[in-house]
Amino acid sequence: MSRLLLTMLATAWLAWSLGASALPGKELPDLGNAHLQRLGDPHVPYNSDPPTSGPHMPGIAPWGFYDKPIPKEYQVHNLEDGGVLIQYNCPQGCPDLIKKLEDVFFKYKKRAEKEKRYMHLIVAPYPDMNARIALTAWTRIDTLNDFDEARVDRFIEAYVGIDHHKKGPK
Repeated sequence: MSRLLLTMLATAWLAWSLGASALPGKELPDLGNAHLQRLGDPHVPYNSDPPTSGPHMPGIAPWGFYDKPIPKEYQVHNLEDGGVLIQYNCPQGCPDLIKKLEDVFFKYKKRAEKEKRYMHLIVAPYPDMNARIALTAWTRIDTLNDFDEARVDRFIEAYVGIDHHKKGPK
């Protein structure tokens, strides 16, 4: 049995046995996965900021560490593909926080050499949010005002690499 399948089964069992509240972050309603033709096309508003589901671009932003914000419509497709985004808001700059987030990113990038699911990670600035740090996955969000590596790790471990494409009839 693949490691990803075992991880998914363990996560599902944990959610079932402990209740959904044991999973990290806040669950939000699923806004679907409609594709937009281009950035700027009108669409239903997202129910969180940063977004966790809803209309998105047909392509994804490359997985990685960014120094510029990623458009919301790309973020959502990355989440649908099993991504976790770690975004930060530092209007006056925050080199210490950015270094800590970079360390987390590269820790998981190294793990991705053995377990591909860990490649589904993005760290980027997000100046439009109220919190200092936001962790997002498909229909899940957690916000922090101070860096907490254990909390970040728990969120990543719970959600990274889980594909959320809607399965149609066979």
